[in-house]
Amino acid sequence: MSVTQDTNTSAVARWSIGGVFLEALANRDYRLMATTLGSGVRLRAMLPPGPMDWEGPQAVTAAFSSWFGGAQDFEVVDATVGEVGGRLHLSWRLRVRPAPFDIGKGWHVIEQQAYADAAAAIETLDLLCSGFQPELVAAD
Repeated sequence: MSVTQDTNTSAVARWSIGGVFLEALANRDYRLMATTLGSGVRLRAMLPPGPMDWEGPQAVTAAFSSWFGGAQDFEVVDATVGEVGGRLHLSWRLRVRPAPFDIGKGWHVIEQQAYADAAAAIETLDLLCSGFQPELVAAD
């Protein structure tokens, strides 16, 4: 692994806004999440039922709230911020119980990968979702 100093302040802003977005997600703080989103933000998501699209901070945060807001138990297993070719890369793996949309009452794991165009705020967010997968329990 090599590290070089990047004096590009827009890269720093992207990483910072990505960190705040993940902090908001980890705390299910949808008001804070909305502050990371530009007024014209567009979320395009490839979900197990098919592609979906939301526009505006309120619609985008409502989508995240519908996925994670109703879980009684919610754990962040992993989360990362990075950059790919000038786009912000965000990823997270979560455990939730129960899963939304009557998927199931036990623990479910979900992983999402997102690529964003961002500077001071996230303007576009392209997301790929694993879906809520029942957590496998090891046999004794």
